[in-house]
Amino acid sequence: MRTATLTRQTAETKITVSLNLDQESGIDIQTGVGFFDHMLTLLAKHGRFGLKVMAKGDLEVDAHHTVEDTGIVLGECLKQALGQKEQIERYGQATIPMDEVLAQVVIDLSGRSYLVFDADLTNPKLGNFETEITEDFFQALAFSAQMNLHARIIYGRNTHHKIEGLFKATGRALRQAVTINPAIKGVNSTKGVI
Repeated sequence: MRTATLTRQTAETKITVSLNLDQESGIDIQTGVGFFDHMLTLLAKHGRFGLKVMAKGDLEVDAHHTVEDTGIVLGECLKQALGQKEQIERYGQATIPMDEVLAQVVIDLSGRSYLVFDADLTNPKLGNFETEITEDFFQALAFSAQMNLHARIIYGRNTHHKIEGLFKATGRALRQAVTINPAIKGVNSTKGVI
């Protein structure tokens, strides 16, 4: 089983994440940020991952530290659960509709960290979630997991739908990228490592 459980504690947050890449072993997300809980649940469901997140953060300030630090720990769990990345597809992509929105995410589990984020999020806040920290979450995830992550909204109007589309597409793209392919010998790279 490709699993990882990690805890990260700072003066601002304490985040524990458990990730199971191979089994939908339950989804339990408790960050104190309702919209973010909903988004992480969607990511796990559409990625067919087991995911548990317990976060305590300085929400009296705002949700930024909690959301960003969760991205860091989730990325670290993904990296650890993948191990040497032998026989994984490595690449994944998903383009999905969410009502009037079309969202696209393309991933390379390359061992190199890079984020391209192209989304106009016009509504500044959804519940206690500041929408500008969506990009910060994906930045933390991409850099901690050491992957290329390209996320964009092709078109759409509703900010909730845009962010939801990105999280669903990320789950689906990750599912594709982490899938084991027995036809791949070693790692899917001419370098011999990813």
